[in-house]
Amino acid sequence: MKTLFTICLGLALVTLSGSRSYGEPPKAAAAKAPTVPPRSVFTQPANQKEGRDPFFPESTRVMDSVVAATHAMDTTTTLTVKGYSVVNGHPMVIINNHSFMSGDEGDVLSGTIRAHVHCLDIQPGTVIVEVNGARKIIHF
Repeated sequence: MKTLFTICLGLALVTLSGSRSYGEPPKAAAAKAPTVPPRSVFTQPANQKEGRDPFFPESTRVMDSVVAATHAMDTTTTLTVKGYSVVNGHPMVIINNHSFMSGDEGDVLSGTIRAHVHCLDIQPGTVIVEVNGARKIIHF
């Protein structure tokens, strides 16, 4: 029994020691250059022969030309101040169901038109906003 234990212990020590001695520092692995994964490139097909939508194969939606709709917005009639309040000493307004403080930005819906509004200044009775790049004053 004692000899079986010493044999097993000897085999375990031999396999654990390997070819490396404990006094040597471990060898550093060769630094590999990071591999960059290829970028995916997607092209819009011009007709059914070039490609189709895999989820809706009969649809021609992908071939339709997309026209960006730009709507001229009359901000004097479409933007209305629906509320005014002072929160912790800072004025706050509600423009078309969206709340703004000075410096806030957000998208405001007016019917079917969406406008990006940046609230510049709030005074009692007036709000100065920038709508799609144009500065407007809204009286309330």
